[in-house]
Amino acid sequence: MTDDNQIDPNSWSDQFATPTTPVETPAVHVPTTYPPPPPPTVGTRKRAPFLVVVALLSGFVGGILGVVAADRWDLASDSSSRANTLSSPIITSAVSADDPSLGQGIVAQVTNALSDSVVTISSEVTDASGSGEAVGTGVVLTADGEILTNAHVVAEATSVRVRFAGETEPRQAEVLATDPGNDLALIKINATGLVPVVFAQPGSVRVGDSVVAIGYALALDGGPTVSTGIVSALKRTIITDSGALNGLIQTDAAISSGNSGGPLVNMRGEVIGINTAVARSDATSAANNIGFSISVDEVIPEIVLLRRLSGGGIRQEGFLGVGLAGRVDGGQGAIITSVQDNSPASIAGIKEGDIVLSVDGEPIDGQAAFVAAIRDSGPGATVTIEILRDSKRLTVMATLVTRTTG
Repeated sequence: MTDDNQIDPNSWSDQFATPTTPVETPAVHVPTTYPPPPPPTVGTRKRAPFLVVVALLSGFVGGILGVVAADRWDLASDSSSRANTLSSPIITSAVSADDPSLGQGIVAQVTNALSDSVVTISSEVTDASGSGEAVGTGVVLTADGEILTNAHVVAEATSVRVRFAGETEPRQAEVLATDPGNDLALIKINATGLVPVVFAQPGSVRVGDSVVAIGYALALDGGPTVSTGIVSALKRTIITDSGALNGLIQTDAAISSGNSGGPLVNMRGEVIGINTAVARSDATSAANNIGFSISVDEVIPEIVLLRRLSGGGIRQEGFLGVGLAGRVDGGQGAIITSVQDNSPASIAGIKEGDIVLSVDGEPIDGQAAFVAAIRDSGPGATVTIEILRDSKRLTVMATLVTRTTG
């Protein structure tokens, strides 16, 4: 698949909040992304570990199909099935991060508790390269059949099927809405009495927490694969074919092809993230046990957005109006390379050469994080941007305008 919006990897423009080509930014050491499997051919030039949008297992006829769709919205045409999704609750835990029982569980019990809530998803996919089947994982959101998965699991799908553990026959699913930029999708099957997952409270995840990853790794026969680990880091930002993913959980729990869209779960059986990517080693660098999961902090508002899109809504993204480049001196932040006239950035007093250090108090480690922060802020939102100019820290306020994608 190709996209007309080709972006210079060393100079991003905020005009493109979700770049559709892999971007390597040496200054901030952001790995290039590749679709698995197999691993990409290893070159001789030194570079960062491969970052793979994993969780998709693909077998294709007539060519290799990219795992991430172009930047577009795939909304269902059946409005009757959308109406029920708009009022469905998102089930979240009442447990706070300070509860003394948090983490006191047994992996077998956690796995059993989610056995009816984690499904395998098979997509028939066709693009210019060929056709075939892609396999991933999903989690049940509602008793009447809402299921959440990664956008790249159902990208370019002509047919989507869902199968539960213990069942012999798959069920046909409808793609209600996708958000390629945040790599999440909402699909639905006709069902009653399903067992929804429970999400952990946003803000409750801590580095060092024990976790369980569940998913249909490698599309192996039988039930889902279960692996354990810890939360290695929070608020990571990576680059995928469809843009920057921010606010990610890093984990050392094993994540493999086929795991995409599956849950990362705490020891109370609460979903803390949706597994999406893993780093791979190459000939010049090692990446061991580095997986990434979309945090519950990001997932909850995304579910709300996807439901709105499934009802015919239009996605709106914040627009600032700047060009960006990564730092080459090893420092934190993103460099402003250009400012559009009469843009929110220009009105706020942002200048070429400024270095962005934070947005609304959240550190900006590189250009990818800044792109994601602006993209995910709503039109009309006033963001506080900390910049470094002539060795002095300054704070500016910028009111974003609308960028509509549809």
